[in-house]
Amino acid sequence: MSKRKPKLYEPCPIARSVDIFGDRWSLLILRDAFDGNRRFGDIQRSLGVARNILSHRLRKLVDAGILKMQSASDGSAYQEYVLTAQGERLFPIVVALRQWGERHLFSCGERHSHLLERATGKSVPLMIPVARDGTILTPEAAYVEKVI
Repeated sequence: MSKRKPKLYEPCPIARSVDIFGDRWSLLILRDAFDGNRRFGDIQRSLGVARNILSHRLRKLVDAGILKMQSASDGSAYQEYVLTAQGERLFPIVVALRQWGERHLFSCGERHSHLLERATGKSVPLMIPVARDGTILTPEAAYVEKVI
């Protein structure tokens, strides 16, 4: 089976984004990075992913400028994977996926993890796109201008 090549000149921002971090492992690596996992071994244990797959996904995220490698913060010889500013801007996407999953993939009362504000200990409010006037933006109220 041949691998699909990324479309470098794809005019759709979603398609370009999915080429970088749209697979299961990349999104779970991002989740772990937001949870504070930085070392290869810690991420590998958390995800239970094969080392070669993890290595490939981490390299792809580093090459895309989402993660960077740096010396371990504890002064050991290890390297750590740290979110860049560009990577940190993916936080709303990860939160939106989490909130959608909480709402649609768990039965009422079923146990699952919760995202809480560190300062208050309260649940993070639901992420909802809003129009310029502050009203909720529905799919019907938005459109995509296609580039020809």
